[in-house]
Amino acid sequence: MKSGAARRQSPQRRLGLRGGAGRCTVRVRQSYSRFNAHRIMSTITVYTYANCDSCRRAVKWLRAQRLVFVEKPIRETPPSATELKAMLAVQGGELRKLFNTSGLDYRAQGLGAKLPTMIEADALRLLAGNGNLVKRPFLWRAPDQVGLVGFDEALWSTALLTT
Repeated sequence: MKSGAARRQSPQRRLGLRGGAGRCTVRVRQSYSRFNAHRIMSTITVYTYANCDSCRRAVKWLRAQRLVFVEKPIRETPPSATELKAMLAVQGGELRKLFNTSGLDYRAQGLGAKLPTMIEADALRLLAGNGNLVKRPFLWRAPDQVGLVGFDEALWSTALLTT
């Protein structure tokens, strides 16, 4: 017979996720119905910024849909070069779609003029090194290569709820 502590593990502990100083915030939502079983199996990673209204709306929407997701702060832990390259492929190879074109860092570096002639590898390295440059929210679901930038409820519903 299991002890009381072993029976009452949190969903985070069962999934092997632990918080702590210096680590990203992990939020896990689970639904145990048969209808939502496919949602539990595919973890979604969402890169957000706390002061971004679109990011807050996206996270609120994900919770309302009872989707499992891991939320990471985009400024402290920007998407990896691998995730950015995969997202670029999903976005049809348009580098501009990955950039936060209204951000101060984008304008300060004059990327509007540089981007059309920039080499893809340099642009991805720049994005991976500076989370302020990445368009947010940035959602990636690895198993089936679903990638979304910016929050559009209709687009997110189509991409995440119809599988």
